[in-house]
Amino acid sequence: MIPTVQGGRGKGGQWRYALTESEHGHVWGVCAEVDGLFREPGRATYELFDWVPDAAEVRGWVGCRVWLVPEEEAFDPWLLEDVESPGRQRRTDALVLTGLDDCMGPPEGHRAPVRLHDGYRWLGSCREFTRVLPDEQAAPSLVLRGLSPGDRLREALATGTRRALDLDQAWLEIRDDSGEPLADRLLRPKVRAWRPSSHGPDLIDLELGEELDRPVPGYARPLWDRWLAGPPEAPGAWAGLDTREREAWLELVRDRGCRLKHQDRPAGQSYELDGRHITDEPSLYLALGEAFNGPGGYFGGCVAALAECLQGNFGYTAPATLLWRDIAPARKHLSHVLTAEGEPYDLVALVLDVLADGGVRVTFG
Repeated sequence: MIPTVQGGRGKGGQWRYALTESEHGHVWGVCAEVDGLFREPGRATYELFDWVPDAAEVRGWVGCRVWLVPEEEAFDPWLLEDVESPGRQRRTDALVLTGLDDCMGPPEGHRAPVRLHDGYRWLGSCREFTRVLPDEQAAPSLVLRGLSPGDRLREALATGTRRALDLDQAWLEIRDDSGEPLADRLLRPKVRAWRPSSHGPDLIDLELGEELDRPVPGYARPLWDRWLAGPPEAPGAWAGLDTREREAWLELVRDRGCRLKHQDRPAGQSYELDGRHITDEPSLYLALGEAFNGPGGYFGGCVAALAECLQGNFGYTAPATLLWRDIAPARKHLSHVLTAEGEPYDLVALVLDVLADGGVRVTFG
């Protein structure tokens, strides 16, 4: 059974979810709970033949991003995200990987050798691979429970034709308990069914024939529950998380931060960064976000986004100073990372250059 999100209204009486038409912004309806937001996403499966590891055994959770780099330079690397592995297949030399396939995927028909890395180290190589096609299954629907339908949705349901029940393109907008925007998901919803809801009179349970392309996996559910209650009040709430959880935390920080309206502070501000817990890439951007915008703050989730935030509209105005306390962990863990193609570079030095180009004078303490 797909779990539901309990407690649909925030402390201020706000509905947690809204289904909003994407072009003109009219609201189809607001609701208390959604079935289908929290579930395991569909994962691609690869079988890598003649696997030769470069380091330790690849098993369990492998990394946020694993790049498959073709031996032939004519082909670009491709990406698997949130990668897991049960390890080698019994009595074979093949390694099995599962992950979220990027939009490009491998070159069609490509079977030549590839090397794999997780952005930090080389994992190993294989002679060839195959993508295992999953069994065909009906796409799970999305059910909006306790929905208060808007006038346009009432009209569409009363009409009942296939055309009227095709809601075209819409956003499922998600707010926290204080009513502040938290995240959203883009849909192309078609009404499959509706029925009176147990949540109250004049409310319905609306079933949409739409599978979310970005459901929230089980390991991220506790993090979402924390953010749905409101943003953190103290910095470093992410420090005790592992890399996988930090990546999910950063996604929430980014989703929320890009929806907030930031008032740029005057030039000449002084900021302070706590570097004690920077041991991976997501923690670098989480620490930067909190340095510039306080607990749960966003200030870029990659180098390009950091450069964009330095241009304004995210609370910052050049010039400024940043005191980076305890840079040693970042230098230890992020001074020798890998590009998609597997070329080593110094991420800490790159970030310092981007900050300098954006008018931030960095000192260390």
